[in-house]
Amino acid sequence: MHAALPVAQPRSDEQSFCVVDLREIPAAATLVHHGSMDNVLPSIQALARWIDASGYQSLGYAREVTLKFGEVKDDWLTELQEPVAPKEAA
Repeated sequence: MHAALPVAQPRSDEQSFCVVDLREIPAAATLVHHGSMDNVLPSIQALARWIDASGYQSLGYAREVTLKFGEVKDDWLTELQEPVAPKEAA
């Protein structure tokens, strides 16, 4: 698992975590989930159904990008990204 967030401090060798660059995803099916991540399963399932119905195949680990976060979980926005390729190309 990788987690990301912006920081105001420069990178230091004293950090207790590693900094990595994630590979580019050439093509992805994406969906913006509105609300708490406690209720994300229906959004994940909708994205999976769309991938299958549209002739694509999942290619690996999904990513989540937090677009809006705060104390009110119902206001959260999270982009779900699933790397995909056409079924015949995968």
